[in-house]
Amino acid sequence: MRIVAGTFRGRPLVAPKGHSVRPTAERARQAMFNILEHAAWSPGVEDARVIDLFAGAGGLGLEAISRGAAFCRFVELDETALGAIRANAASLGVADKVAIDRRDGARLSARPIGGQPPFDLAFVDPPYGKGLGETALRALASGGWLEPGAIVVLERGWREGAETPEGYGLLDERLWGAARVSFLRYSGA
Repeated sequence: MRIVAGTFRGRPLVAPKGHSVRPTAERARQAMFNILEHAAWSPGVEDARVIDLFAGAGGLGLEAISRGAAFCRFVELDETALGAIRANAASLGVADKVAIDRRDGARLSARPIGGQPPFDLAFVDPPYGKGLGETALRALASGGWLEPGAIVVLERGWREGAETPEGYGLLDERLWGAARVSFLRYSGA
C-alpha cells in the first residue's frame, strides 16, 4: 500500500496483517480522489478538514493530506490499526496535521463544544455487509461532526443496498471491484 498522488506520492504505508483491516485498493483510491478533485459539485481536497471513519491504516485520510488537506481526524477501534495510523503519520512527518481517536465510527457521540470545527470531507469505509455505513452517517449528522455542504464518501460492498439517509443527497455513485462508492452531500438538516 502506498500514497497515490500529491506531496507524498509513492511513499509506502504500513497496514496491519490479517483480516481486521481492508485497505481501499490504490486504483479505487486514485479514482475516488480524481472525482473529488475534478467533479463540478466538489470543492476539492485542498485545505479541507477531513474525518476518516473506520480508518484502518489511514490510507484515505493520509492520501487527502498528501493532496493538500489541512487536517484529518482518524476514527478507528482496532488497536493494531491505530498503531499503523500512528506509524504512517510519523513516517510522512504529518503528526501535527492529524488526531487519532480510538472509538467506533458507528457510535460517535456529539462533537465536543468549543473543540475543533466541523469537517468539510468525510470518508466512511466500514466493514461490508453490516449496515454500519448508514449508522455512521446518522451519527455524523446528529453529533454535529459535519459542516453543512460537506462531501461524504461512503464505501460499501457492491451487493449492499444503496440507502441514502435523511440529510444527505446522492451526488454520484460508482462500482469498483467489490466496492460501491457513494459520493454524498450533507445538507445540514
